[in-house]
Amino acid sequence: MWDLDPAAAFVVFGDQDSGCVSYGVESAGRRWFVKRAGAPAARESLTRALGLHAAVRHPAVVRPELVRDGTDGPTLVYPWCDGVVLNHATIGGRSDRSGLDRFQRLPVAEVRAALDIILDAHLAVNAAGYVAIDLYDGCFLYDFDARRMRLIDLDEYRPGPFVLDSDRLPGSHRYLSPEELTRGATIDERTTVHALGRTLHHLLDGPSGWRGTAAERAVADRAARSDPAERYATVSALVRDWRAA
Repeated sequence: MWDLDPAAAFVVFGDQDSGCVSYGVESAGRRWFVKRAGAPAARESLTRALGLHAAVRHPAVVRPELVRDGTDGPTLVYPWCDGVVLNHATIGGRSDRSGLDRFQRLPVAEVRAALDIILDAHLAVNAAGYVAIDLYDGCFLYDFDARRMRLIDLDEYRPGPFVLDSDRLPGSHRYLSPEELTRGATIDERTTVHALGRTLHHLLDGPSGWRGTAAERAVADRAARSDPAERYATVSALVRDWRAA
């Protein structure tokens, strides 16, 4: 029996800028993370998430184990995973980046191992024909005890390539590529490359500046160039050069 009553939640994540209502609950002898729409845009995002999880399989990408349809859209039930979200963004532009601050103080070798998991997961995302949209440090759930990186809240990922028919795509300005802010621009694999380049920049940075090697910095810089033609053409090319560096 699944009892997902929010009144029984042991934690509630309120004021989410995604428009979703999320909480943790115990049911069937396990802990679960429940996510449902609290706004029309959130219903679209959760429906997109179902498409992504049907297409992508990777151990670092947390997938729902139960989906319930309702008048307000789907409710997605994920296994509860321990860890700290590196950036907890809420309504009004407020962010709690204490997790990111803590992550940036880890030994560099541990950070590199976590980054490799993120890159490897996006090889699977790309192979499934999806483009990373709204990827930022709020998608990274890190278990500091187990030293394990997971990816969550990939609800805006979409099949690509496609032409942007709005003024912008959702996402953090620290991660967004120029084409994601340009109506009529093509959104494709190079857009994912840019998001991953920004990920490398932010997660291997620290209070005293860049913590990686010069070769790693050169790879991250190329991946995050403003002009898509100057980036790596493919996610696999970026991953290859990063691992070589």
